[in-house]
Parts: sequence; C-alpha cells; structure tokens
Amino acid sequence: MDYDIVTFDCYGTLIDWETGISDAIMTYAREAGVSLQREQVIRAYHEVEPAVEAAEYRRYKDVLRDTAMGVAHGFGWALEEEQAAFLADSLPHWPPFSDTNTALELMKDSGYQLGILSNVDDDLLHSTLNHFTVEFDLLITAQRVGSYKPAHGHFLRAQEMTVDLRWLHAAQSYFHDIEPAYDLGIPVAWVNRKAEEPWGHARPDYEMATLESLAAILCD
Repeated sequence: MDYDIVTFDCYGTLIDWETGISDAIMTYAREAGVSLQREQVIRAYHEVEPAVEAAEYRRYKDVLRDTAMGVAHGFGWALEEEQAAFLADSLPHWPPFSDTNTALELMKDSGYQLGILSNVDDDLLHSTLNHFTVEFDLLITAQRVGSYKPAHGHFLRAQEMTVDLRWLHAAQSYFHDIEPAYDLGIPVAWVNRKAEEPWGHARPDYEMATLESLAAILCD
C-alpha cells in the first residue's frame, strides 16, 4: 500500500455510531415508558435512515430528527417533532472505537495525511473531533457538498482536493462508501468490523477486520 493520504468515513469506521444511536434512543424511549432492545433499534435505524437521506437534501440534524421519528413510529411510540432533537444532541457523545486513536496516531506518525468524508453537518463533525488524538488534513461533510453518500459528491470533492496525492479511502459501510468508491475507481479499504459478506458488483481493494489492522499494513 503506497499512498500519501488516507480518508475515512467517520461514523461506523472511527466512531461507534451504533452504540451511540442505540443508547440515545433506548434511553429516551425508556423515559417515555417504551422498552426497546439494542438490536431492534439498530435494525430499525438502518431501515429508516437511507430513505430519509435519499429524499431532498436537508441538514443532518433534520435527518437525525426525521429518522428518530420514523424509528419511533415503527415501534408505536408517539415521538413529537420537537422531542426528536435528542438524537442530534447525543451525537457529540458517541464514542470512538477502542482501536481508533491508536491506529490514527500510527498512520499520522508514519507520514500519512488523514481525512474524513462524513454524512453530517460541519458543527456536528467538529464536536466529534474532540474524541480524536490527531488532527485531520482534509474534512468533507454533507453540508459542504449538499448530498449524502452513497451519492458521489464527497468523493468528487475529495478527488479535486487530492489530485496530486495517492489516495486511499477506508470505511466500514459497503452501501455508503465501498460501492461509490469502487464505481469511481478510487482505491478503497473495507474495515469490515461486523464480519459482513460483500454484495452487489463492488469489491474493495483491501479488506480487514479492524482499523488497527489497516494501520499495521500501511505502516509496516
């Protein structure tokens, strides 16, 4: 692997968003007298959010609000619009994976530039940056490109900004990142944290189970 810059999806690759989202929803639901289990919350979230993002672009805070309402509706929980802001409010507290900072530090110390391509608003991403022990050289958000992955906006903007650099993108989400990167001919590493099987026509250039494994290969 001979690259100058490595970019990452943030939530799901660097940040444990499933834990953050499920904890927030289950806690708020419990306060409303509704008992939910983690796996059913995650499953429902993954069903609702892509449809919300596929509609006309709106700020990610609104995507989180509408997704929370859709998830709640599916469970028969009457969540009002003004109450659903709790999910966006929880985002700054979503935790990084245990191997995230160690891997990022190793890559940074080895001379790689680092970047993030994320489906969030600028202020939400900046609130998350406090969890990381390195500084990033490139930040591209949905707010800046006006679309959500798997649309190509993030990747096309990154191509413009890394035109003279050898670029590798790394992500956990096959739907949001691996497939669009493959379609655009961008080298991509699948950080397959959930031990999933590939699907569709896209295939990553590299596959590993953890971010720590990617760092070990890049920095060998």
